[in-house]
Amino acid sequence: MTLVNFPPRSMSSFVETLSAEVGYLTYRAVLDKSGLSTDWLLPEFFLAMDASQAAEAYAKLQSALRIYYGRGARGLLMRIGSKLWVNSVDSSSIFTKAQAGVIHTLPPAWRPKPSLELLARLIGAGRGNITVHTLDIDLLFVDRTSPTTINQSEHTPICFVTFGLIRECLFWATGKEYDIEERSCKAAGGQQCEFKIIIGA
Repeated sequence: MTLVNFPPRSMSSFVETLSAEVGYLTYRAVLDKSGLSTDWLLPEFFLAMDASQAAEAYAKLQSALRIYYGRGARGLLMRIGSKLWVNSVDSSSIFTKAQAGVIHTLPPAWRPKPSLELLARLIGAGRGNITVHTLDIDLLFVDRTSPTTINQSEHTPICFVTFGLIRECLFWATGKEYDIEERSCKAAGGQQCEFKIIIGA
């Protein structure tokens, strides 16, 4: 079994963003209902984890949110993903910010792929875990480890945070919204999680 990693700092940022989005009391109710420790109320708690533990916590917390919110979890997690993109860029290294600046100097039609490649570097816990491919004029964002899906089994795709990250990344780069489809998800039996971005519509 491949060990799945997720940066503890990213997990901390996820919890901080979640708590701000739903409020402290609601977040506590989510933890209480799911039997998770109240230590999880503190974003800094996750900084002491290793990357494997952070990945498992990331999957468990999203599972708890899906149970607590039902169908409403999709919209919530996508909003959190959108906000995480902004936080990821703002807190990135000077080198990454320079790369982000270069993307905005490109013609708008050339920006989607390099912006998604930047996202892959920001959220991928290892080289090659996330890649971006060209499908004629469309794009495919492939996450081979997908920490969201650890020990999860669902009938439909569940990578809503990643979906929100992709959507906001593309809007940040181009000012446009694109049709995005998670067409394969490890939690639903896929070999990897794949997001198709329709560029040519």
